[in-house]
Amino acid sequence: MSDSWRQPRRILMAALGFLTILYLVAPTLVIVPMSFTEARILSWPPRGFSLQWYQQLFDEPRWSRGFVNSVQVAVLTALLSTVLGTLGAMGIVRGRFPGRGLANALILSPLIVPVIIIAIGFFAFFSLTKLTGTIPGMVLAHTALAVPFVIINVGAILRTMDRNLELAAASLGASPVRTFWRITFPIILPGVVAGALFAFITSWDEIVVSIFMTTTRFRTLPVVMWEQVRQVVDPTVAAVATVVLGVTTTALTLIFVTRRRTPVRG
Repeated sequence: MSDSWRQPRRILMAALGFLTILYLVAPTLVIVPMSFTEARILSWPPRGFSLQWYQQLFDEPRWSRGFVNSVQVAVLTALLSTVLGTLGAMGIVRGRFPGRGLANALILSPLIVPVIIIAIGFFAFFSLTKLTGTIPGMVLAHTALAVPFVIINVGAILRTMDRNLELAAASLGASPVRTFWRITFPIILPGVVAGALFAFITSWDEIVVSIFMTTTRFRTLPVVMWEQVRQVVDPTVAAVATVVLGVTTTALTLIFVTRRRTPVRG
């Protein structure tokens, strides 16, 4: 292709990319101005400007409790998923044992199996163990969905890092534990952080499994939103959705920044 066509082609590709992003993001961004409306019902275009719906988010107990529950579950899920996912990535990438491929497939299966099937399975199992409607039960259920993201992020770095660094540390007398903390962990840290953030987002936004795992005494924020939408749609839902969107966007931005700092093997 001649040089005269390169610039118009780049402009066309940039325009198509922008339109694609706008098409995907616009329906979500519409919620933001609707959350500041003075009207009593959701309507477009929004009328006036008011923060009353954000005030109601913190004044109404069901919203505030749902927010606190979601934060607790998401943080605990991120911590547990990071530990299990990092150990799982080390075992799958570095391990040499029969059935490694099958183990990898089973661990990553939550990314493929429909969430509704996973939710029904957790509900049936946790109903027997009395873990439904509890923070430990919700954390365990969300962790099963989040661990694959940690394994993928950490495993990608483990596969590309130079193992000669670990061998050099071992040859100088470092124990396996010291080698991991002084050599391996600093290298895979960007993947660990990215995996933890993905795990947090997975738990923070999860609705299907949460519906099956909640009770009248314990609900996460997405479940409260779902119940509110089924009854009456007022701008409080838009305010809550904006808060959820802000937290998710912040986490995704941190993931992008972290991934850019991932070391690349030369």
